[in-house]
Amino acid sequence: MKKSRLRLVSPATDNRTVMPVRRPNAEIRPREHLTEAEVEKLIAAAKGNRWGHRDATMILIAFRHGLRASELCGLQWSDVEFETGNLHLRRAKGGAAGTHPLLGDELRALRALRREAKSPFIFVTERGAPFSVSGLAKLIERAGEAAGLPFPVHAHMLRHACGYALANKGVDTRTLQAYLGHRSIQSTVRYTELAPGRFKNLWR
Repeated sequence: MKKSRLRLVSPATDNRTVMPVRRPNAEIRPREHLTEAEVEKLIAAAKGNRWGHRDATMILIAFRHGLRASELCGLQWSDVEFETGNLHLRRAKGGAAGTHPLLGDELRALRALRREAKSPFIFVTERGAPFSVSGLAKLIERAGEAAGLPFPVHAHMLRHACGYALANKGVDTRTLQAYLGHRSIQSTVRYTELAPGRFKNLWR
């Protein structure tokens, strides 16, 4: 019988799949944050959804408190103190936990959701499951299109919108760092560096 020339070889450990090259953010959108006016358009567009009150409230809370998608989806009713008007936040990425005051429109929106709540989580799907990060991403993307914004919108732009809005109102860097739960102040400096408010009255 003729001897085979085949031999056993160890399987390759390198993943040679060619991954698609992601386009730089600058080619997709002109900036990575929304203005307050754009956030308002996003909220107005979300109100037209089937679950418009829930969707609009998610965008409002994410913007006002500079929440990451996972932080927003993880909010529970036990984090809300209606009596004192406070919201307790657990930050992702090792960020510092904090307690934020809730404004009147936020409290009213949350109370309306609370009346129909059956889950410990604040934001849930129509099946009663906690809202997912991917679900939020799709919601924000669709709201951006419905609002007629001229560039693709993603959920993290709401966190950036919060940072820039507060920096433009004159909030100092250390306070802004604590509010956003940044571990390093370098993550906060970019908001104050680009805030146009710092250049007001230079020509007066």
